[in-house]
Amino acid sequence: MKLLAFAALASLAHMASAVGVVGKAEGFASGVTGGGSATPQYPKDITELTTWLTDATARVIVLDKTFDYTTSEGTITGTACANWGTGAKCQRILLDSCDAGKVKETVTYYKAAKNPIKVGSNKTILGIGAKGIIKGKGLSFAGKNVIVQNIQVSDLNHKYVWGGDALSFAGADLIWIDHVTTARPGRQHYVFGFTPSTRITLSSNFINGASDFSTGCDGYHYWVFEMVGTGDSITMKNNYITKTAGRGPALSGKTLLHAVNNVWSDVKGHLLEGGDAGARGIFEGNVFNNVQNVVADYKGRLFGAPDASANKQCSTALGRACEVNLFQGTTSTGSSLTSKKDTSFFSEFQGKTIAAAKPAAEIATRIPSAAGVGKLSALAGRSASVRFRE
Repeated sequence: MKLLAFAALASLAHMASAVGVVGKAEGFASGVTGGGSATPQYPKDITELTTWLTDATARVIVLDKTFDYTTSEGTITGTACANWGTGAKCQRILLDSCDAGKVKETVTYYKAAKNPIKVGSNKTILGIGAKGIIKGKGLSFAGKNVIVQNIQVSDLNHKYVWGGDALSFAGADLIWIDHVTTARPGRQHYVFGFTPSTRITLSSNFINGASDFSTGCDGYHYWVFEMVGTGDSITMKNNYITKTAGRGPALSGKTLLHAVNNVWSDVKGHLLEGGDAGARGIFEGNVFNNVQNVVADYKGRLFGAPDASANKQCSTALGRACEVNLFQGTTSTGSSLTSKKDTSFFSEFQGKTIAAAKPAAEIATRIPSAAGVGKLSALAGRSASVRFRE
């Protein structure tokens, strides 16, 4: 009997050690290793998770359940302004004082969501199946060499703008966010601060804009990607962004963006905006499905050419021709992107690792069904390794 028990434990130990990152980062974060070969560890509660995420030790941290921070730091009572209306579905904004004519409300919200976890360098954060959920608190990146794969970050005071961001970056380097679902943040799903964040890849993520509260009071979240860094370099590939209304992304600052094979679907309002001339972006092989307005008020440089002939110019930037973007139910506004043919910034891609691209028609249905938490089959079904920890 003892031999059988020992064999069972040995088998579980083998399964635990087998847990690891699936695939490799493409694009600017190519070469990221995260926690490397560190033994996978399973935090038992939010205290242990926070300690491991924030310390200076290289770690592989495996999430096998929901880590709920929502009530962990208590509540705050303060002022909110009904800038978009007083309806039950309207977001409020947390401010010390309200503009003239705006209704002022006294509200109570959770403190934890406003204070993200500051993730240290050399970390890998992995979810098992669809079980790895961080609720009520976001993640903040200012270190180097981090992989986050197959988790969900959600429910951050989503009734209130400034209630909490899901993933934030400032001064980060070599970060890969992959198969992550973000849902119901108070403000941004992804926000890049002014301090430059370099070698960032966002891949196969599900940005779920459906929300109980929104600026349009209609369930479409406005605050999606804020990119204002003074020297950011970001690859966006294979992401699925749906039910949003703006800032998808707000491409500003001096951000260099390569957006390839993403699917934007059911965008009510606009997608791309940005008020800084220093921003640069190549959009290729993307699908725009039922997007009301692809480009709004954008001041930066942009390449999203309409045809194969123009896209051949990408060879000087990417080493290959760009893939043509696909517009489905968006033909009346697609020209706002396809007319953008600025190639003056292409030399800035030289020396960088460039993500591959597929024709947009090949990814139109595949990406929405493959993005986000729980879509990594190689990580599914390993719940036995959870029991070994205990």
